[in-house]
Amino acid sequence: MAKEIKVPQIGDGVESATVSEILVAEGDKIEKDQGVIAVESDKASVEVPSSAAGTIKEIKISEGDEVEVGQVIILLEESDDEDGEADDNEESSEEQEEEKASEEKEGADDDNEDDAEEKDSDKKKKKVKEEKSSDDEEESEDDEEDEKKSSKKDESGDKSDEKSSEESKDDKSKKSSGKSTGAGIQASPGTRRLARELGVDLTELAEEISGKISEKDVKEFAKKGSEKSIKSAAVSLPDFEKWGSVERKPLNNIRKATAKNVTASWQAVPHVFQFDEADITDIQQYLEANQDKAEKAGGKLTITALLTKIVASALVRFPKFNASVDMENEEMILKNYVNIGIAVATEKGLLVPVIKDADKKSIIEIAVELSNIAEKARDGKLSKEDMEGANFSISNLGGIGGTNFTPIVPAPQSAILGISRSAKKPVYIDDEFKPREILPLSLSYDHRLIDGADGAAFINWITQALQDPYKALLGA
Repeated sequence: MAKEIKVPQIGDGVESATVSEILVAEGDKIEKDQGVIAVESDKASVEVPSSAAGTIKEIKISEGDEVEVGQVIILLEESDDEDGEADDNEESSEEQEEEKASEEKEGADDDNEDDAEEKDSDKKKKKVKEEKSSDDEEESEDDEEDEKKSSKKDESGDKSDEKSSEESKDDKSKKSSGKSTGAGIQASPGTRRLARELGVDLTELAEEISGKISEKDVKEFAKKGSEKSIKSAAVSLPDFEKWGSVERKPLNNIRKATAKNVTASWQAVPHVFQFDEADITDIQQYLEANQDKAEKAGGKLTITALLTKIVASALVRFPKFNASVDMENEEMILKNYVNIGIAVATEKGLLVPVIKDADKKSIIEIAVELSNIAEKARDGKLSKEDMEGANFSISNLGGIGGTNFTPIVPAPQSAILGISRSAKKPVYIDDEFKPREILPLSLSYDHRLIDGADGAAFINWITQALQDPYKALLGA
C-alpha cells in the first residue's frame, strides 16, 4: 500500500505555502527525513522532509503550486525496511502453510523435523523446506513454488514496466524543463539549500563526486565554476564580419576584472533602486566658502568629499547599509567601522579606492585623501590594500552628465549611491518660484537585507543633510 507524504506544520500560524522547488523525481529511492520539496512562506524558504523511506510512486504537486498543511504531496512505495516487513509477512504466511502441512504428516516426520519446529521462524522455514520427505508433498510444494515464482515474476515484470514508464516520463519532464532537480543524489537538506543559494547544479557536481555530497564540495564547485558561469551568461555572438570589417582588441586586466565582478554582483544581489533630489544651493555656498582651507591642506572641497562625510554619518545611523549578508550561515554581518569606496574613472577602466574610517575624519581630511587616491588611480599606482575593505560605495557621474543612473551594488556590499549632474530648476518657495540647484541621487541596495522603507529613509536623510550643511557635522 502506498504511503502518503503530507505537508507538515511549516511554522507558527502558517497554514499554506508556495512550492518553490521539487527536489526529487518519480522513481527515486529516498531516505526518511530527506528533503522532497522546498516551500516559501513570508519570504522564508524551508524544505519539507519525507516521513518515510521508499520509492516515489507519484508526485501530486508542481512548482508554483500553493499547498496547505496536511495536503498530500507525494505517494511513496515504502522500501528497504518496509519491503523487508512485507517479505517477512509473505514468509510468515508461507510458514503457516508449511506448519499446517507439517502437522498433517507429523507422525511420518523424523526427529530432525521436530527439532526444526523449535528454532526461529526463518531457520524453521528453511529446515522444513529441506526435510520434506513425502513425494506427494514435494510435488505439491514444487507446484506451489512454481506458482509463487511465476506470480512474483509477473509482479516484478509489471513493476519493472511501471518503473520504466515512470522513468521515461521523468526523463521527458527533465528534458522539457531543461533544469535538473538533483533528484536521487546523496546530499543533506542543508547541502541542497546551499547549492540552490550558490547556483550549483547538483547533477553536474555528482558527476565529479562519488558518494554523499558535502557542503564543502558545493563551495569548491561554486568557486571553480564561477568563471564558467559568467561566460555561460554571455550572449552568443553572431558573425559580425558578414556585415563589414571588424577589429578585435583584448580586454585589459581592469576591464576583465570589472566584467567578472559586476556580472557576479548582478547575479547574486536582488537589486532595488531608489531615487531622490536634493537642493544643494546653500551647500554650494558652503563649499565655496571653505575651498581655501581644503586647498591649503592639499585637497579640493567637492560635492563628493562632502557626500562621503554625510554618507559616513548615515551608515552609523542606518547600520544595515554598512552590513553584508552571509546566506551560507543565514546571518547579517554588521561592521563596526565605516569604509567607503569611491569610484574613479581612468583610461584603463573603473577603479574603486577606499576611504578608511570615513566617519572619524573631517571633510577637509576626506577632501585631501580623495585628491591623493584619485591621482594614484589615474597614475596606476593604487595598491591592493588601497582598494580593499569597502562597506559602501559612491559613484559620481556629475562631471560627465546625465539625469539619473542605476549603479550595480558591488557584492558583498549592500548598497551604492549614484550622483548625477546638478541643474538649476524652479522650486516653489514662499508663494513664488525660485531658481535652485538640484542634485539627482540614485540609491541601489540589496533587497535580501534592506527593504523599501529602509531605502527611502536612508536616501531621505542624505537629502536633508545635503540641504543643511551642518546636519552631518553636528550629528543631528
